[in-house]
Amino acid sequence: MTRPDALPPRSITNSRLPLAGLLALAATGFITLLTETMPAGMLPEMSRDLGVSESAAGQSVTVFAIGAILAAIPLTKATIGWPRRHLLLVAIAGLAIANTVTALSESFALTLAARCLGGIVGGLLWALLAGYAVRMVPSHQRGKAMAIAMAGAIVALSVGVPAAAFLAKLVEWRYAFGIMTVLTLALIVWVIAAVPNFPGQPKGSRLPLTRTLRIPGVAPVLFVTLTFVLAHSILYTYIASFLKPLDMAGQVDAVLLTFGLVSLVSIWIAGALVHRRLRLLMILACVLFATCALLLGIFSSVPALVYASAALWGLAFGGTSTLLQTAVAEAAGDAGDVAQALLTTGWNVGIAGGGIIGGIVLSGLDASWLSWVALALLAPALATVLTARKHGFTKGELGSR
Repeated sequence: MTRPDALPPRSITNSRLPLAGLLALAATGFITLLTETMPAGMLPEMSRDLGVSESAAGQSVTVFAIGAILAAIPLTKATIGWPRRHLLLVAIAGLAIANTVTALSESFALTLAARCLGGIVGGLLWALLAGYAVRMVPSHQRGKAMAIAMAGAIVALSVGVPAAAFLAKLVEWRYAFGIMTVLTLALIVWVIAAVPNFPGQPKGSRLPLTRTLRIPGVAPVLFVTLTFVLAHSILYTYIASFLKPLDMAGQVDAVLLTFGLVSLVSIWIAGALVHRRLRLLMILACVLFATCALLLGIFSSVPALVYASAALWGLAFGGTSTLLQTAVAEAAGDAGDVAQALLTTGWNVGIAGGGIIGGIVLSGLDASWLSWVALALLAPALATVLTARKHGFTKGELGSR
């Protein structure tokens, strides 16, 4: 079912994708997720400079996610009537402010406040991007448009965080956040030049939040989003801490790069097959990620298998954003905007919860337990995908039911 607000303007009638605009949205996702996850690649440097433990520094990822959790739904509802490009530009400017303060701050409390601000505008951006992408294209190109627009997030995981980890070896970590500010200012110019404006929606056109949750298929997609991302975040946020006892502390950037490069392949697969094989792809994602966690738990002392596990992890995770956002859009129909905000909230609850749970695990247990906790979370995610065959993760062509 295609939402009325997702229909492209009448002027979009040819089969060519508006790549410049979609890539600007992808760049927005890139900067948003890189801003959120960069500390994962430089926890030792941040903790040393700010005078806190690594588990405390990891909460800089958590508070970003908490900001997104608190903001995604209420801000989406409050700004539903705003012109879309105006809202997009305001949120991007908020990221520039958050990164500038993070780069200059000497106080851990101020750094956390800046990170929370980044999360607030980041949550709004995540709720905005998918719907924006599908409004730019005809209905038969929605899957490709969404895959392109959301690819920037995985590119951030692919090259951004490993690059941040490598950069932290060469220069002070603050410069990485300063570079993010410069990139964000350039992005504002790009969005003005390439992204079309769309009107907001009348407030009365949205379904209430509780009714959206009761739509068949929405709740299973949200549950899988929460558990899958929670498992990912537990490992990803504390990957440096996980590798340190294995004498691989100097290989954090290489392990993350392995994860990220394979994620790019996963993005391509998801974009090509999402409308025909969404259910199968989501099942494979859960199985591959579970296999990765199992290998890390049993064979973490073998560096080659750590890299193999990182590759499986990337193959599982790369296309997940496309799969989950497509699934919830198809399930929600006319309530798509609210459903996307709920998915954004669930995604960031997973990220925040991963930071918190991972920190608790590191405080009382060996770092190897991180992989076992992740594996325990993936079991109910897989079970939900397998049972949601009628609504949520359905079999067959999307858009035909």
